[in-house]
Amino acid sequence: MATRKVAVLGLGGMGGGMAHRLLDSGVQLTVWNRTAAKAAGLVAAGARQADSPAEAVAGADVVLVSLADEDAVEQVLFGAVCPAARPGTPIIDTSTVSPTYAREAGERAARAGVKRIEACVVGNPHQARNGELRVLTAGAQADLAEVEDVLALLGPQVVYLGPPGMAATMKLVFNAMLGAQVASMAEAVAYGERSGLDRDMLLMAVERSGFSSKVMSFRAALMRERKYEPAAFRTRLMNKDLRLALAEAAKVGVDMPVIERSAVTFTEAIDAGYGDQDAAAVHEMIGRHDA
Repeated sequence: MATRKVAVLGLGGMGGGMAHRLLDSGVQLTVWNRTAAKAAGLVAAGARQADSPAEAVAGADVVLVSLADEDAVEQVLFGAVCPAARPGTPIIDTSTVSPTYAREAGERAARAGVKRIEACVVGNPHQARNGELRVLTAGAQADLAEVEDVLALLGPQVVYLGPPGMAATMKLVFNAMLGAQVASMAEAVAYGERSGLDRDMLLMAVERSGFSSKVMSFRAALMRERKYEPAAFRTRLMNKDLRLALAEAAKVGVDMPVIERSAVTFTEAIDAGYGDQDAAAVHEMIGRHDA
């Protein structure tokens, strides 16, 4: 693995965590990020920093991208990477996009002469850095076999879900549930606090209760500590994923009124200035509205 050259494009919470994991595992790593300063820690640890996506992928055996949305994928993957990558280069795309876009992106990448590997990841930046993610994959299994060693470094569970778009679908299912859980917890805690319960005691009880989960416990701790930055999952990205899930569900005739109401809540949180804070900050917005 030490002789394999990997380029990581996009060093947000998840991308940066995965890059550190690969570097710690002995990969020859080149990194690029739109905000170059985010690469400083990786460069100090031994990664090479590229000045552009095209420079980053030149000579790479494997490319991994972790980008915020479909617009960013368009600009980076199709605007810069595909024209510069060597023919046949496998590109692991961990960006959360719609299943419709995932299918189209795979076809377009193939026409450009590269292999887009759909690999959605589930977890937080801490888990990304420690190789504890759950990796959801889809597409041609022969292409996945080319990068199974890289995917195995990201997490102990690499789950194959079928044809292109299926990993994106599963990721949106997970994030739809996450959004509803976080919004409902924020509302319930605001109700309890206004009714006289001690806020810290209430959130700690949620963390330790049978109603909790790893995800709920993690967000309850953020709410209790009021620690929303650096964001594990930004409010604006949560809202983006809920909107993608709603649009895709409508295509198959499924109404999701709970998810729709949750998306409205996160839109309001963005409007209130919490867009770049962790999604748990929705609790501050709800508490402020109810005060």
